[in-house]
Amino acid sequence: MLKYYYKSGNTEKLEELDAFKKGTWVYVENPTKEEIATLIETHHLDEGLVSDALDEDEMPRFERDGELVYIYVRAAIALSNGAFDTLPLLIVYGPEGVITISLRKLPHFAPFFGNKLEFNTTHRTHLMLEILNQFAEQYDKYITVTSKQIKIVRNRLRGHEIRNKDFIDFVTIEDEINEFLAALLPASATLRRMKLGRSIDLKEEDMDLIEDLELSITQSIETCRSNTKSIINIRQAYSSISSNNLNRSIKILTIVTVMITLPNIFFSMYGMNIKLPYADAEWAFGALFAVVGIVLVLSYIVLKRKRVI
Repeated sequence: MLKYYYKSGNTEKLEELDAFKKGTWVYVENPTKEEIATLIETHHLDEGLVSDALDEDEMPRFERDGELVYIYVRAAIALSNGAFDTLPLLIVYGPEGVITISLRKLPHFAPFFGNKLEFNTTHRTHLMLEILNQFAEQYDKYITVTSKQIKIVRNRLRGHEIRNKDFIDFVTIEDEINEFLAALLPASATLRRMKLGRSIDLKEEDMDLIEDLELSITQSIETCRSNTKSIINIRQAYSSISSNNLNRSIKILTIVTVMITLPNIFFSMYGMNIKLPYADAEWAFGALFAVVGIVLVLSYIVLKRKRVI
């Protein structure tokens, strides 16, 4: 899909145009080969750089070709199963307008079409920075969701209610966090490069927006790293708790075995078919029972002093 959108200070709503004119936002979503060819020919884009934007595994980076600046980012999306993923988004900043190319519909653009943002397509730099701002806000939203998921599992750990499924979910969450970091770290580097002002002319208000963006992305990066540490700590804590519980179970079973074995030694001895001292005495069973009781009590005292139980 290839569409042209225009909005200036004199228009209240975003208008869709039939053809391109200066100051237009060229919106490209899941384009066909014909639309890509038209886009390249009309706006004199580099075919190789545009093709990179259609690669699902394309990494974020910053390129310049003449007067055109190519900014590759990876936008976060929510999948139907509740997980998160990232897809490439190319922003082409040129002297006549801004071009965005994505493989599918992205939630980042919804505020633009819903008239929820104050922007003009004629202000190219502000439009590009507003797109990047929505990109950062979407990451912040999804990272908050993963933080809550980790917090829920951490609370269950305190009540020893953690399940094996939680650790399977952790694998998915860790993959998502790594995807986020792989997208946010280059994005932060891109903003630092933009601040130099060599590729894009920036006004004072643009610099302020870039600094806010950089701060937001830095906070998201730190949150991702904190979540990774939390997952590692939960996993290590659960491993320690499991090992401790296993040791306690083995210790209890060992003690029970010893307590059963000690009486069995004496009773087995007098159960043999040979003559034993006092075997015919009426008090022999009571005495044997008393000796067994004393041995068990002494064994308990020794184990207690040794802090075995």
